[in-house]
Amino acid sequence: MAAAPTPADLLPLLERIATALERAAPPSVSKVDTSAADAFLWGPERRLIPVPKVNRVEIGLLTGIDRARDTLVENTERFAKGLPANNALLWGARGMGKSSLVKAAHAEINGRRAEGARPMKLVEIHREDIEALPELMSLLRGDPHRWLVFCDDLSFDADDTSYKSLKTALDGGIEGRPENVLFYATSNRRHLLAREMVENERSTAINPGEAVEEKVSLSDRFGLWLGFHKCSQDEYLAMISAYAERYGLTAEPGRLRAEALEWATTRGSRSGRTAFQFIQDLAGRLGQRLEGV
Repeated sequence: MAAAPTPADLLPLLERIATALERAAPPSVSKVDTSAADAFLWGPERRLIPVPKVNRVEIGLLTGIDRARDTLVENTERFAKGLPANNALLWGARGMGKSSLVKAAHAEINGRRAEGARPMKLVEIHREDIEALPELMSLLRGDPHRWLVFCDDLSFDADDTSYKSLKTALDGGIEGRPENVLFYATSNRRHLLAREMVENERSTAINPGEAVEEKVSLSDRFGLWLGFHKCSQDEYLAMISAYAERYGLTAEPGRLRAEALEWATTRGSRSGRTAFQFIQDLAGRLGQRLEGV
């Protein structure tokens, strides 16, 4: 009969088991000093990373989206005051200021706050980390600040199941969504998934209506939908004029108009992004800096 193993014999085995369990266990969520900044990134290591300076555009420069701007600012201000407000989905044409509006609204409301009042915080979560959104919500629950959680360019593909984490976070599960957290997302898709994906599941399902209901209903979790559409030529030129005036770029009006239109034509689009890219090019040619950018 073999001799029973001694504690010394078992020690290496126990150490290997402990190491394997540590690797399998999810990393602990680290705390952070939320007074370190007004904006944060939710990193893949599941921690809040302070952002000292946010890349944003002044809200007064966001032209051509007046209705969406006013609606989102009003919704954000209600939330900051502790009043009921809706999660918001900003969807539509590329480059029309969806993400810029979220960041500008955050700055605008913080600028309006009463002296001594706590600032509202902004935290951006990347699309690839959306499965960790429920953990982020849990971390923010109970924090004395009010938080805007923001995901830019959110969408889901055919085999992607991470949308379930988003639904859980927006619905809040048994605890409900944290009272101090609001979720804003931008997307080029109104229902957050590709049209061909919806049509494919409808055509191959036994019950076409139920096949995509769970995924399409995701956008229903957003109480506020704001649509962004391609801008007209006049709106595009108004953006150019507003940027040029804001940054003190001196150019003859007729020449500015002609060059701005040529710039949009060569890129095949008119949008706020295209307008700002032209302004950056113009400032470079004039040898001027864009203060605050």
